[in-house]
Amino acid sequence: MTDATARGIIKRAELETVCGITSTFPENAHPEFAFAGKSNVGKSSLINGLMNRKSLARTSSQPGKTQTVNFYHVNNEVYFVDLPGYGYAKASVEVKEKWGKMVERYLKSTRMLKGVFLLVDIRHEPSGNDKTMYDWILYNGYHPAVIATKADKINRSQIQKHVKMVRNGLGMEKGDILIPFSAQTKQGREEIWELMGKLTEESME
Repeated sequence: MTDATARGIIKRAELETVCGITSTFPENAHPEFAFAGKSNVGKSSLINGLMNRKSLARTSSQPGKTQTVNFYHVNNEVYFVDLPGYGYAKASVEVKEKWGKMVERYLKSTRMLKGVFLLVDIRHEPSGNDKTMYDWILYNGYHPAVIATKADKINRSQIQKHVKMVRNGLGMEKGDILIPFSAQTKQGREEIWELMGKLTEESME
């Protein structure tokens, strides 16, 4: 990843591949970073914010409707992999199981995945689904960095208190990474790009 990309300077971004439940995942040549989170946590807003695009990652008017794994190619150097949102109450057990198997198949088949980001809402204690997803990502061999979204919705003086709440709720350890993020103010954007650059470098050593 070039220094410019690691600083979040975006010249090109496109939705390159969409994979459904029965699709074969692409064998990409560039680093991949996956984004997981429940349906209404602001995942599309985060991905759009990182890419400096307003609506390339589409927000669905119906939460939980996205049933695909979407690959966004950024600057011809890195892929953002948007995983299906979880925790949508109206989705059937069968559909939820299919989503889970699809995500698991992706995590186990990809060779270019350099990091997994788990999004949680900074305003609330992590849900049971959030905790399950965090533990499940660990179980699959990845150590997720947590992005606490919607940081602009709480007072700045309350951020550290809420960060501690999220850390405790997920059972994170002292050195684990948590980045408060706001799609409105772009707080956290630089830190996320820096982390992706660092993880890419470490994987090449």
